[in-house]
Amino acid sequence: MNVFMIGGTGLLGCEAAIQLIKHGHKVTSVALPPLPEGAPIPEEMEIIFGDINKKSDDEILEMLKGNDVFIFAAGVDERVEFPAPVMNYYYKYNIAPLERIFPLCKKAGVKRAVVLGSYFSYLSKLRPDMRLVDKNPYFKSRIMQEEVCEAACDDSFSCAVLELPYIFGTQPGRKPVWTVLIEQIAFMDKWPFTMYPKGGTAMLTCRQVGEVICGAAERKKAGFEALPIAMYNQTWKEFLSIVYDARGMGKDRKIVSVSPLMMKFGMIKPALDYKKRKIDSGMDLFNLPDIMDLNLFINNAYAKELGATEDDIVDAIFDSVKVSEASYNGTVKLLEMKGE
Repeated sequence: MNVFMIGGTGLLGCEAAIQLIKHGHKVTSVALPPLPEGAPIPEEMEIIFGDINKKSDDEILEMLKGNDVFIFAAGVDERVEFPAPVMNYYYKYNIAPLERIFPLCKKAGVKRAVVLGSYFSYLSKLRPDMRLVDKNPYFKSRIMQEEVCEAACDDSFSCAVLELPYIFGTQPGRKPVWTVLIEQIAFMDKWPFTMYPKGGTAMLTCRQVGEVICGAAERKKAGFEALPIAMYNQTWKEFLSIVYDARGMGKDRKIVSVSPLMMKFGMIKPALDYKKRKIDSGMDLFNLPDIMDLNLFINNAYAKELGATEDDIVDAIFDSVKVSEASYNGTVKLLEMKGE
């Protein structure tokens, strides 16, 4: 099977390439330079350097010819900051590339696509009563992305969107998105406890993401699918116990669960900071406490069906936190996340 990928040198795309090549598939990727130093990018993957958005339709069509599957392992999530209006950036990085490339895929004879989405789409559909799409631009953008994917499907073209939760693991040379977490909790280090919501989250490791991308690419399923993916579920207390252990502060750090109302008071300062810096958040900061109060857990059935195998989630969290801490403290220089 021949696979064309956008973002094959990124954290998740690289893991997907490793798994696909292990399964005997040929992988070609277009990616933005520079490559992160020391990243385990497989030598067998053909890399075309450049910005896909600056390529002509004819150039993209030529890249796609002879491929069976297209994988979109790029885009940005809610932790990347943008000026107003933030929806313009979500459209640019997460939606517009698909609107443009799907018709080219069909013209080139590509039969299937795999798109990396978000479990916030899953939550939006699970809890319509919370009106999350109306309140949060990021949620809205991910639902719009799924709608574009579904509309592209026909008798000769299928698409699977992987609704991915929080992911742990690192790529040498690249800044983890979890640096944001360190920024959020560091001011409480001098306190005898940490205040945090009482909910929880689904999660999986980078390697497991690579496995499910490979499985989705190989999947013989016609039409459109949006698949909620996870391997592990942890409450925020359980997660933060590992985080503080990784930070060298011990796993018995006292975590005090706060109500959504109390957390909303705590959102006043970051909201003012965003306003001062002219940042338009993809998440409604005063809706976020209600979201984080939920146990946003996902059954691992789809992940296992797509080939995810057991991994050490605690070790993956340790790696993410240690590199994030080093980035936060300025002791390492790392590549920022890009919207390829």
